[in-house]
Amino acid sequence: MGSTEDLDYPQIIVQYSNGFLISKVMFTACELGVFDLLLESGKPLSSDAIAAHLGASTIGMKRLLDACVGLKLLAVEMTQEGALYRNTEISSVYLTKSSPKSQYHIMMYYSNTVYLCWQYLTDAVREGRNQYERAFGVSSKDPFGAMYRSDEEMLKFMAGQNSVWSICGRDVLVAFDLSPFMQIYDLGGGGGALAQECVSLYPNSTVTIYDLPKVVRVAKEQFVSPEKHQITFHEGDFFNDSIPEAELYILSKILHDWDDDKCIHLLAKVYKACKPGGGVLLVESLLNEDKSGPVETQLYSMNMLVQTEGKERTAAEYSKLLEAAGFGVIQVKRTGKLYDAILGRK
Repeated sequence: MGSTEDLDYPQIIVQYSNGFLISKVMFTACELGVFDLLLESGKPLSSDAIAAHLGASTIGMKRLLDACVGLKLLAVEMTQEGALYRNTEISSVYLTKSSPKSQYHIMMYYSNTVYLCWQYLTDAVREGRNQYERAFGVSSKDPFGAMYRSDEEMLKFMAGQNSVWSICGRDVLVAFDLSPFMQIYDLGGGGGALAQECVSLYPNSTVTIYDLPKVVRVAKEQFVSPEKHQITFHEGDFFNDSIPEAELYILSKILHDWDDDKCIHLLAKVYKACKPGGGVLLVESLLNEDKSGPVETQLYSMNMLVQTEGKERTAAEYSKLLEAAGFGVIQVKRTGKLYDAILGRK
């Protein structure tokens, strides 16, 4: 067997080491408004014109645009006047603020909040706890107190979560036929995007968003129109306050924030409140049973380490939590997308 000196520098190492550079290029183009400007212009623009519109240097903007072309986020056309840039379908659909499927807000949350926590990933691995104290100087003992440390930060988080459900919500809500459930509680429903998708798919149902009072206030002011009569709100802390009776409870990206004991405590409260024949729908990104992937879920689990008290789990691990809380018939549906669905029945 030859020495490592005989091996070419592996391309996969180049790709992985460049990963954070790639994401930051995309985040920066979003933050500066490159994709929005090109959409609004209705025509390709030169780098000088884009720089002038956005108040950026011509040198820096040209390099950013060319990097976006390399990443297939922009396309370039060479003319007699020089290079002209335009959006690709990917950037128009997912990276412009006005698109119904816009991921702009989750991009900004990752860029301005998650990135700062990930600077301390080494410390998180050593210590086994989130890194809010190092990243932001706030207590790490209450993860959501840290996440919601200001109204601005809370709004960014809620908008980011809403953007996720704009592309993933339908997949998890049709994984099972939820039409028999008329009365639904969305625990930790935040900005209401999943609730709105739910009443759109199941028009005979009503959904109550149960969340902290300050979250409910922002949801009403910013995200859920008063005309949405099928959606109501309940203010409270579902760990410490009572949970009202309902036919179905949705916990979307909730259990991955917490350790097993807290998950069982919450699920037991849900089981007690649940009407006979009702159930709970868990929406989570599932690991393979041997935890060999998917890589996106493995990375989400690392993010849970730097930001929360929880982790991503396998279907079997979630099933055990449901069984420990009393739920019987448990079904698992992998959507083939970012998030999967587990239905437990009482």
